[in-house]
Amino acid sequence: MTAATQKWSAGVTEHSDAMDLEEHIFESGDARKIAASLKRSAEHSHRRKAEPFQSAMSMLNFYINRAGKNLLAKQKKVLEDAKDELREAFGRPRED
Repeated sequence: MTAATQKWSAGVTEHSDAMDLEEHIFESGDARKIAASLKRSAEHSHRRKAEPFQSAMSMLNFYINRAGKNLLAKQKKVLEDAKDELREAFGRPRED
């Protein structure tokens, strides 16, 4: 794999037209705070291509997948919990 293909996700994160995110939000230890920030960003973005819920959830999944094995188990749990908080914030049912 070349250096260019290894870093494509960093470029997406930095230059994406999807949404403007609060800096370092995914490093928070509070799932509810992460969900609220993503919801705010998705609802206020004029550049997103999908509905706010889908855009917010996609950004959260993108970060989890991008971090991969480098994500500590504790932080991964917070981010997974943020998915449920995000569903709740948008009035969607939680997944069991």
